[in-house]
Amino acid sequence: MSRATINEICATYPGAEVSDPWGDGHDAWKVGGKMFACIGASMAGVSVKCDSVEQAQMLIDIGIGVKAPYFHRSWIHLPFDIPRDELAHRIDQSYRLVRAKLTRKVQAELPPLQEK
Repeated sequence: MSRATINEICATYPGAEVSDPWGDGHDAWKVGGKMFACIGASMAGVSVKCDSVEQAQMLIDIGIGVKAPYFHRSWIHLPFDIPRDELAHRIDQSYRLVRAKLTRKVQAELPPLQEK
């Protein structure tokens, strides 16, 4: 995987926007102003949200990812070398978690979510 592949996947989500909020070449993908994926400037890979600290720890324990530096413990960092289908699944889950937590008003303003 690469930064371009991750950006390609993230760009397919309705209402997804990318920014570099901290400078230095970060790609922070957001929906409704809330981040669902972040590619760092120096660590190869992408950080995504899990539904719980326990799920994140389980994924770390089985070797899918590592603790995402600077993020809450419910986030994991996925290296570029994981299979594309696993990467796409984790990004999808993160997007859906973040979108579901948005206010009803913000959700209503977003384009509809299509099943993938």
